[in-house]
Amino acid sequence: MQSTSNILQDGYGREFHYLRLSVTDVCNFKCNYCLPDGYQKAEGSDCHSALSLDEIRKIVHAFAKLGTKKVRITGGEPSLRKDLADIIAVCKNTPGIESVALTTNGYKLPQKIESWIAAGLDRLNVSIDSLDPRMFKTITGHDRLNEILQGIEIAQQCGLKKIKINAVLLRQFNHQEFSSYLQWLKDKDFTLRFIELMQTGDNKQFFQDNHVSGECIKEQLLTQGWTRIIRSQSAGPAQEFQHSDYQGRIGLIMPYSKDFCKSCNRLRISSQGKLHLCLFGELGLPLRHLCDANDTEQLQQQIRTYVAQKEVSHYLHQGNSGLTRHLAMLGG
Repeated sequence: MQSTSNILQDGYGREFHYLRLSVTDVCNFKCNYCLPDGYQKAEGSDCHSALSLDEIRKIVHAFAKLGTKKVRITGGEPSLRKDLADIIAVCKNTPGIESVALTTNGYKLPQKIESWIAAGLDRLNVSIDSLDPRMFKTITGHDRLNEILQGIEIAQQCGLKKIKINAVLLRQFNHQEFSSYLQWLKDKDFTLRFIELMQTGDNKQFFQDNHVSGECIKEQLLTQGWTRIIRSQSAGPAQEFQHSDYQGRIGLIMPYSKDFCKSCNRLRISSQGKLHLCLFGELGLPLRHLCDANDTEQLQQQIRTYVAQKEVSHYLHQGNSGLTRHLAMLGG
């Protein structure tokens, strides 16, 4: 039983049981809302200096000791790591970690999903920003929709039950597909999550042209008879909805909604080993240097100290996205 005195808690009483672990900031897609010009190595960074498997092991162990139960592996695009199956296994075999999830663009899904599940993967999130192959290519820069859908089918055949499909709502691109998405969901046991476009350092004009309010989608769902599902302790930020006529569920991630940060339960580690208390914070807090020691107690203590500094909210409503240039930096 986890001691309650060890549970990570900030100054506002929020507890943190969920870690988003970025294993690379490199992405091979060119999504127009994130990396329209493709991946560009940040000045002064080294794309080959991502956390090693041993560093990941020590960081996940320290967080597990502090009450973390769920680890989500993100990027960039995490499947670009050749040792991704090993990373999944390390997380899964860490005492205290109950669930290991992966967020991917699906690029290597048909070829790799079986090995990831064998390594211990419990949950899968796949980005599908359009169900129209032409629009999918327009948004992502890749004509791979059918291949990705095939990968999801393989995941189901392998017995993976917890699959979520992510779609960023874009006014000028996929917003008109909302009804098509709902029809597609009728006979599929997925959670389809619509993500509200967020402003970052690089997309101000694109944001202004394409932002769709999640609250408007929520009102539409409630009018159509969808009902809210109570979220679990380790669940992500989505508000989820169900309907008796649909096998699938809908999730809405609405960072601009009232009190969005009130239920925050997640922390982020960058691929460079920095702790980010918020996706839209001003800086990453260094932890990597503490991975050299065999004892993780000092690492745990530094995490506690940092988490106590977490602010009550992001400042997106003021147009301040912190140091987040694009979402690939931390995997959203």
